[in-house]
Amino acid sequence: MVAHFVEEFKRKHKKDLKSSPRSLRRLRTACERAKRTLSSSSEASIEIDTLFEGIDFYSKITRARFEEL
Repeated sequence: MVAHFVEEFKRKHKKDLKSSPRSLRRLRTACERAKRTLSSSSEASIEIDTLFEGIDFYSKITRARFEEL
């Protein structure tokens, strides 16, 4: 799931999160929270303020999409 959102961030903002361990850690924490939400719901949101270089990151994932990953 983390790799999915790293690619989405790269696609949207043309920046690579892999160069920032802190950003990856924050994204991993948000993904863990989303996984727990998906266990009881069909959709989860990820919202991280100033994830990387001042850019806020907002995204959603469905349980079906998560199961494809």
